Amino acid sequence: MKFLDLTKVYIRSGGGGGGCVSFRREKYIEYGGPDGGNGGRGGDVIAEAVDGLNTLIDFRYQQHFFAKNGTPGMGKQRTGPDGDDIILKVPVGTEILDEDQETVIADLASLGARITLAKGGNGGFGNLHFKSSVNRAPRRGNPGQPGVERTLWLRLKLIADVGLLGLPNAGKSTFLAATSNARPKVADYPFTTLVPNLGVVGVDGAEFVVADIPGLIEGAHEGRGLGHTFLGHVERCAVLLHLVDGTAQDVAEDYATIIGELEAYGGVLAEKPRLTILNKIDALDADERAEKKAELEAVAGPVMLMSSVAHEGVTDVLRALRSQISADRLRIKKAETAEMAPDEDDTWHP
Repeated sequence: MKFLDLTKVYIRSGGGGGGCVSFRREKYIEYGGPDGGNGGRGGDVIAEAVDGLNTLIDFRYQQHFFAKNGTPGMGKQRTGPDGDDIILKVPVGTEILDEDQETVIADLASLGARITLAKGGNGGFGNLHFKSSVNRAPRRGNPGQPGVERTLWLRLKLIADVGLLGLPNAGKSTFLAATSNARPKVADYPFTTLVPNLGVVGVDGAEFVVADIPGLIEGAHEGRGLGHTFLGHVERCAVLLHLVDGTAQDVAEDYATIIGELEAYGGVLAEKPRLTILNKIDALDADERAEKKAELEAVAGPVMLMSSVAHEGVTDVLRALRSQISADRLRIKKAETAEMAPDEDDTWHP
């Protein structure tokens, strides 16, 4: 499935049906009077966050969404049926922006969240509505209100607990592949990862979601490389995992490059809790490890050592990540198992 996280859609709600001008015509009834019904209401355009989607690819092949119009009123005091609503099913974490791509209309960050993007027009009144003691035979009916037409942008920000950061070839995809069932592309050349990847990681009976995004390079905020296109996918993360390639010439400079890009991106991304990891230590001897760690700690503070390939220090890193994630975001296997297990008092006895 192709990954798509930004798309434009055109929506229009349904127009209301017109009111009916009609009079009762029956044999032996001299004064039948008005009996024109009201028009039906137009359908709404609604966006809903649903489970099972992680991309906006469906909106590449259909960008126009028009709700049904209301049916006009009819004689014999019959009101026209309302138009059917149309629901845009989007992944959890989708932001809905106005046409300027800046004004946020809604943020569907939870499962089942809904918002009405365009309300349908009200139906018009039939002539029965205008009947009064001084106007016994009105010959007027209102037209229905027109629908609302809008152009909107859908922007997906993946829901994850941990976001991976680093330069290209820092070992982000290797870490994700070593700790989860995700199978991102891993190769020895830059920009192997072109789209974000998600993986579910488990440690000590708890599970959390890790998001891997394409690597950043210096000048990404100016459009170099893949730029900041995918940084929005780690905005919702509870903690950031910054991987630094231990085999690089200057680990301190590599660290400063990523931090500078986070600050240039703006928002709260640079202020999020962050763990700094010196990766690929399997390629370093003891003296090189100590030297690289000292250089990195001079600019980054506490640093952990890890090798995803050799699985060295991985468990300690996962435990450190778990401690930074709030309990309400973790999925605890032990608690779920306890809830599913029957109580001793509830067991059946012959």
